[in-house]
Amino acid sequence: GIPTARAGDFTEIEPALAFVESLGGKCAVKVDGLALGKGVFLRENTDEAKEALIQILENKSFGAAGSRVVIQEFLEGMEVSLHAICDGKKALLFPTSQDHKRAYDGDRGPNTGGMGTYSPAPFLNEEEIQKIGNSILEPWLKGCQAEGIDYRGILYPGIILTQEGPKVLEFNSRFGDPETQVYLPRLKNDLLEIIEASREGRLEDIQLEWEKFACVCVVMASGGYPGKYGKGKIIAGVDQAEAGGNGALKVFVAGAKSSDDGGPWVTSGGRVLGVTAWGKDLETARSKAYQAVNQIHFVDAMWRTDIADKALGSR
Repeated sequence: GIPTARAGDFTEIEPALAFVESLGGKCAVKVDGLALGKGVFLRENTDEAKEALIQILENKSFGAAGSRVVIQEFLEGMEVSLHAICDGKKALLFPTSQDHKRAYDGDRGPNTGGMGTYSPAPFLNEEEIQKIGNSILEPWLKGCQAEGIDYRGILYPGIILTQEGPKVLEFNSRFGDPETQVYLPRLKNDLLEIIEASREGRLEDIQLEWEKFACVCVVMASGGYPGKYGKGKIIAGVDQAEAGGNGALKVFVAGAKSSDDGGPWVTSGGRVLGVTAWGKDLETARSKAYQAVNQIHFVDAMWRTDIADKALGSR
């Protein structure tokens, strides 16, 4: 079977708390529905878990998405994002990447949709990636086939490297955000051709090829995110930042839009921009990304300053 964290799903607080106590109080409480990456609460004890359960199940903070919660044992280790594309029979693995889910430097603060990422992540070599990928993807594909599910498309399992080995935290049937921003600049293949091969069940004909360079994405967010934040802040400096990247930098627009009068772009969401740069190594790519971040301005902009620190041994 697939190595996963011990977990249960609940619609009522009392049985949920009983399960929390069986885990020793330390756990992750997750909204079962879509919550833009903000529906995960890491809790140290039963009292903290109860507060999260009341917020989700009683106060309906997440609406219908929070009608059910998933409670998962708390696992410690290095988190890594794996991606693969499937055609119902075969899965092709992408290189590794690592997201930064917490809002503030040092992995502090509330969970977000992702404050930045980089690829490749140095914690697994090619042999280890294939071994872990096969241990997850092969039984998953066999399970789908046994249940008559012909799954074709992107699969994104988030994994954690524990002392007992890798374990799956979640499965997503989509690209990760902001992982995609660091994958696509490195992909040599034509993305449309890969998608067509996935749809047509012929991934055996495809050999994924990746650029050797490293890629780093720093998310610029609205002040207050993932809580309440303002909108309509004028964004300046994007064109200059991209021009200064010498063809190795792209600013991906997310929570932003053109102003109603046809003027400058303004903020319209929590995660506003994904400033993505690439270079011969992680240090070069990160330096270029942060140079660009410092050229872009909007009121109350916030970002993490430690993207890729784990890989570079800065902490």
